[in-house]
Amino acid sequence: MADKLYQMEVRAEPQYVADQSSVANDIYVFAYRVRITNTGSEPAQLISRHWIITDANQQVQEVRGMGVVGEQPHLDPGQVFEYSSAAHITTPYGSMKGVYQMMADDGQRFEASIPEMTLVAPRVLH
Repeated sequence: MADKLYQMEVRAEPQYVADQSSVANDIYVFAYRVRITNTGSEPAQLISRHWIITDANQQVQEVRGMGVVGEQPHLDPGQVFEYSSAAHITTPYGSMKGVYQMMADDGQRFEASIPEMTLVAPRVLH
């Protein structure tokens, strides 16, 4: 019998949201779209999230919570879940990364890393 494989592929893509940002008030809003694919051999559910958001001044926000966008999606092998959300920082550039806590149907817990993404408002870096 083959070993069980607990694995999720996470892709995240940020986009600056100019109409919700305010340069005068140091508010920079970045929407992001996340795509989670169960690349393992076992069904699993996303239980919780932990984001680390860092601005250009090295100010760190940590966001923890159950599920994502009010859901705790269950993914069979090969299944995909996508969602969109947003983050606010006080500088025109920064970064985000994190981890999802997952639970396979057999009770095994594992983590799915969210790769670091760079947040950059247009016309800031040359």
